[in-house]
Amino acid sequence: MLEITDLAVKVNEKEILSDIDLYIDEGTTHVLLGPNGSGKSTLFMSILGFPKYKVTNGEIIFKGEDITNLSTTERVKMGIGVSFQNPPSIRGVKLKDLLKIEHHESGKELSPDMTELSNKLKFDDKFLERDVNLGFSGGEVKRSEVLQLLAQQPDFIMFDEPDSGVDIENVELLAEEVNTLLDKDKKPGLRKKSGLLITHLGYILNFVAADTAHVLMDGKIACSGNPNEILEDIRKEGFKGCVECCNLIH
Repeated sequence: MLEITDLAVKVNEKEILSDIDLYIDEGTTHVLLGPNGSGKSTLFMSILGFPKYKVTNGEIIFKGEDITNLSTTERVKMGIGVSFQNPPSIRGVKLKDLLKIEHHESGKELSPDMTELSNKLKFDDKFLERDVNLGFSGGEVKRSEVLQLLAQQPDFIMFDEPDSGVDIENVELLAEEVNTLLDKDKKPGLRKKSGLLITHLGYILNFVAADTAHVLMDGKIACSGNPNEILEDIRKEGFKGCVECCNLIH
């Protein structure tokens, strides 16, 4: 689904990422861990193709096609979706109208299936008439992001800190729909959707099973492996344990 090789990225002429290799197969879910400032969000934005993030080396292959120099719009049309940690408010655009665009609907009202999904995420008709993210609580913003992804149905989905600033009830509700988006309700061999989750706390992994974890340190992937084992080590020793491990390896 996604293949990143020898990727280096600069932001404002400062190198943030280097020597990034990442391979995500169809139907698998990967998690990206790392301390603040390690480059996790930069990697997300580079995969999305935001102009501020300049690829100076390497390539990004999506579904077998080189997308390194494609625009964000072209990448999204190919099937890349994202749930942002802090998405902007969009004054003058109703959530309902945005959902209709994302779900390719032309009617005045949402289709029955989108209405059902909205209700599952606790958005009633009155809420859908509100401007996107304007005055939303932290939990409402997260639910809005996931609802938009359910409307889009992308093949590869990135989640930036889906469990930050959200109470236990909302995390469980979000996780249920994240699992739906990632085909977790299907047998492993039948799963087609792939995902990459950024998490600082790792709390979402109590509800969403990941296949592989990666630790990003100082703009490089320090190690990859079993999510539960890596997360347990980080919980015991913090990311300083990852630094010590990397020093031993190198």
